[in-house]
Amino acid sequence: MRFITFICCFLPLVLFSQTNKPNVVFLLVDDVGWGDFSCYGATFNETPNIDKLSKDGMLFVNGYAASTVCSPSRAAILAGKYPAKLKLTDWIDGHNYAYAKLTVPDWTLKLDHKEKLLPEVLKDQGYTTAFFGKWHLMPINRKDFDDHYPTNHGFDINVGGREWGQPKGRGKYFSPFDMPNLDNGKKNDFLTDKLTNAAITYLDTVSKKDPFLLYFSYYTIHGPVMAPKTIIEKYKKKSKTFVNTKNEYVSATRAAMVERLDVSVGKILDKLDALGIADNTIIILTGDNGGNYDETTNGLRGYKGFAYEGGVREPLIVKWPNNIAPGSRSAVPVMGIDFYPTILDMVGIADYNAKEIDGESFLPVLTGEKNKLKRKSLFWHYPHYHRTKPYGAILDDNWKLLEFFEDGNLELYNLTTDPNETRNLANINVAKTRKMKKKLVKWRASVGAQMMTENPNYDATKADLRVK
Repeated sequence: MRFITFICCFLPLVLFSQTNKPNVVFLLVDDVGWGDFSCYGATFNETPNIDKLSKDGMLFVNGYAASTVCSPSRAAILAGKYPAKLKLTDWIDGHNYAYAKLTVPDWTLKLDHKEKLLPEVLKDQGYTTAFFGKWHLMPINRKDFDDHYPTNHGFDINVGGREWGQPKGRGKYFSPFDMPNLDNGKKNDFLTDKLTNAAITYLDTVSKKDPFLLYFSYYTIHGPVMAPKTIIEKYKKKSKTFVNTKNEYVSATRAAMVERLDVSVGKILDKLDALGIADNTIIILTGDNGGNYDETTNGLRGYKGFAYEGGVREPLIVKWPNNIAPGSRSAVPVMGIDFYPTILDMVGIADYNAKEIDGESFLPVLTGEKNKLKRKSLFWHYPHYHRTKPYGAILDDNWKLLEFFEDGNLELYNLTTDPNETRNLANINVAKTRKMKKKLVKWRASVGAQMMTENPNYDATKADLRVK
């Protein structure tokens, strides 16, 4: 699947003058691929509401997650810091490859209370804060379990957030859900719909005078892949005549899940309109890591858990009426760590720990004042085994270098000419490779990245054996 990159080129807008701070609706989709929405090139999946959102705001073609798996990516959004600095570098609880060549460091399996998270900063400034959906940022079966719900980290309300990384209730995506502050509803009630209704109920209770943060962290499109039967049948019928000219991922059930996501987004947007607060509300829609299952989900090489673009490049759409030009597009690379300073800039909060965070505000990009950021590079650090071997990565001026920790192997790609990372230039452009490797090593030292060590129990015959 290919997508044509457009550079935002509209004139700077004057920020909307208002006495009230803007509301923030942050929509985080699980396991969404860069190519899953129609506005990103999909033709099998149908996403009219998300497409409209993109036409009303700015669409980024180089939005990146801070990790290829969920927990570290989510922590980075809330803290504005690289997972390596947080020492939270894998999904909680991660995998145990006891006989692998390298030993995983003693990483953090929860959000540390010392971190001043985005909802905590907003709450200090008079915002009400509400969390809906997937949390997955708390320890599992540990003594401090109850100290790490969303309500222990700056949210006034938590609906659905617990230690789960996917629905594990008795009905999975269907009732009963067995989630905090979410009633189990009726038979055949669907989780995405149920959480959406809860979010809309919350919007009915908010005051027009007091600003709010609605942080909707969808469980969908994470497995188990499930959806209402009538919608699945719609896409089964469509698949019979669908001509797959773009090598898209074609799954009736997953497409139905995407549709329910899109319907959810539409309902929230409609509710903001009905309440008369849409013009004073910032909407951000993105994902936590690349799509699951295979590369056609993303239209790029790799998928969730892999070091390549398909594992980490995400849809990103931002709408802010009277501040962001409708239908604008940007190719500026931004990452999950950037939402923290950007949102605080957007709502006019200057008093926060700006020197401690890693993210950079991309508000000037959103308003058209600039078409680039001050920083030159983005970094990833994954000292774990998953679908890929442990690795580090740097994106520098559209050049991407991967370093695999087991053998020190390096891969260099020019994403401008080779977006699908098919031609490794590490042995051809040696000077570029050496320079980027040096920069990557220096960055790791600057954030205190935990490194792997030789495993004394290494057994090549059992290295790929995952131990519970």
